[in-house]
Amino acid sequence: MAPESASTIWNVPNILTLVRIALIPVMAVLLLSPSKEAGFWAAAVFAIASVTDWLDGYLARKMEIVTVFGKFLDPIADKLMVMAALIMVLPFNRIPAWMVLVILGREIIITGLRGIASTEGIVIPASDLGKFKTIFQIVAILGILLHYDYHWFFGIDHPYLYVNMHNVGMFYLWIATIITIWSGVDYLVKFTKVIAR
Repeated sequence: MAPESASTIWNVPNILTLVRIALIPVMAVLLLSPSKEAGFWAAAVFAIASVTDWLDGYLARKMEIVTVFGKFLDPIADKLMVMAALIMVLPFNRIPAWMVLVILGREIIITGLRGIASTEGIVIPASDLGKFKTIFQIVAILGILLHYDYHWFFGIDHPYLYVNMHNVGMFYLWIATIITIWSGVDYLVKFTKVIAR
C-alpha cells in the first residue's frame, strides 16, 4: 500500500478531527473550575467537538476522501474527548469512579482487540450498539458538564420551571454504561468467533 501524500492527509475531514483534538485541552482547562460558568463553556466546547465528529465523517463519505490517517485518528479523537471530560469531573464527585473505569476500560480493551484483528487483516464491523453508546455518552456528558439547575425560560425564576442537568446527565450515563458493557461483550464475542475461525 502506497503511503498517503500530505495533500491527501490535509483534507477537510481530517482537519476537523485535528480541531476536535485541539479542543480537548481547552475543555480540560475550563473544567479546572467547578463553577456554573466554566461548566457551561466546557459543555459548549464539548458540543462543538461532537458536531465536528459527525461532520468529518459525513464530509469524508460525501467527498469520497476516506483516508487511512482519518480512519486511525477519528476514533482516537472521540475517545480522548470522552476520557478527558469524564476524568476532569471526577474531582468534583459528580459521577461514580466505577462508571468512568467501566467506560474507559471498555474503550481500551476494544481498541486493543481491533489492533490485534487489524494486524491479522481481519475487520470486525462495528454494530449499532456502538453508535447508541456514543449518542448516550455525548448527552450524558453534556448534562454532567452543565451540572446545575437551568431554568426553562430565561429571566423567569420559578421553582417548577427548571431542570437539574446533573440528574439528566446521570440518567443518560446509566444508559450509556449499560450499553457500553453490552457492546463490549458483543464485540468480544464477535472477536472470539472470528479469531477461532
